[in-house]
Amino acid sequence: MFHISIGGEGGCTSQGLRRLVSLASIVLVFVSALGCSGEKQTEPTVGVQVVPVKKATIEQTVTAEAILFPLAQSAIVPKIGAPVKAFYVNRGSKVHEGQLLAKLESRDLAAAAQDNQGAYDQAQATYSIATASTLPEEIQKAQGDTQAAKLALDAEQKLYDSRQDLYKQGALPRKDLDQATVSIAQTRTQYEIAQHHLDALMAGGKQEEIKSAKGQLQSAKGKYLGAEAQLSYSEIRSPINGVVTDRPLYPGEMASAGTPLLTVMDTSSVVARAHIPQEQAALLKVGDKATVVIAGGSGEDDAIEGKVTVVSPALDPNSTTVEVWVQAKNPKGRLRPGTTVRISMLARSVPNSVVIPALAVLTAPDGSSYVMLAGSDDKAHQKTVKTGIRQGEQVQILDGLVEGDRVVASGAYGLPDNTKIRVEAATESDKTDHAPDGASAGKGTEKDAK
Repeated sequence: MFHISIGGEGGCTSQGLRRLVSLASIVLVFVSALGCSGEKQTEPTVGVQVVPVKKATIEQTVTAEAILFPLAQSAIVPKIGAPVKAFYVNRGSKVHEGQLLAKLESRDLAAAAQDNQGAYDQAQATYSIATASTLPEEIQKAQGDTQAAKLALDAEQKLYDSRQDLYKQGALPRKDLDQATVSIAQTRTQYEIAQHHLDALMAGGKQEEIKSAKGQLQSAKGKYLGAEAQLSYSEIRSPINGVVTDRPLYPGEMASAGTPLLTVMDTSSVVARAHIPQEQAALLKVGDKATVVIAGGSGEDDAIEGKVTVVSPALDPNSTTVEVWVQAKNPKGRLRPGTTVRISMLARSVPNSVVIPALAVLTAPDGSSYVMLAGSDDKAHQKTVKTGIRQGEQVQILDGLVEGDRVVASGAYGLPDNTKIRVEAATESDKTDHAPDGASAGKGTEKDAK
């Protein structure tokens, strides 16, 4: 029994009234505790959604934003300045390599080419005459003298050889042999003088004449080829196959040397260029499969297949990233150069991997990963796992789970270990979220504890 004094000698005060209320609250709590102590506490049950651990092929991809560039591009710059005589294409025209796109005024160049062609033809005729004409009389006389001296030398040589044999046999006196020796020496000297004279005439006469004619021919040919080249510059031809994307001038306007007159792009294929971190670039190599998705696209029809063609061996000095190129065919022209796209590059594919929904993996205070296993005792048990590749809403489990285990996919967040659980049926959206390919995964809905 409680005795409560609420006032002093002077009776009831406001302070005493407040004390009375406070004490009454304590009494009610105490009585309530006494009354409930005898009742048995019921263990709470939490409704969760469970998915089985399966094996599937999981792919590691690298994604990045990229800018599209044409496969080839040519800004055609005229080499001469002249008014535009005619255009044969417009923007959007498909062209092929070597096709005539435009023509510049060239009447003065055509006249210069014709003049130089005449000079070239004349030089050719002069050279032909110089090489085919008969020798001058002086050279002819020198050749005759040389030939006569050679015959005389041959005759004296035979005479000398005959007399030497007779002298050795004793049938000829010594003075006859000496006379033959003097004669052959004189004849040889005359032959050498004649030969030197002929060589001098040939070197200083005929050869110089031929050399002069040849020089004039080469000079005329060079001028003619130069004039022809200048004339050819008035015809603007496409260096590549592609589409005309720019044509800033109209016929009659002045085309300036060094300023693009036409721009042609080859958009049959496009190249998506992206800058990605070094650690991701290390996973890629030339030839890896890739897809290009147009910005704003969400369906599979928006994804265009391609492949990695360039992984830069050097870092970008400004961003310290690696430039990667993905080339994709563009037969329908849906991919336009300059467009921002998203590229996804397949780094590797691992078949028969243990996979679960990514939302089933939780992070412990120490940074480790764990899942809540649905046990046969209808309780959730915490299990530490090691994760690997993540693809969309699916994640690879390297250690901690085996095929056939059941994990809590929805409702595991904040769930204590050994909590009693009740498995609830998954909704249609949850079934889509837990699809093995992870293509349309989403977040599950946690159920409140009951």
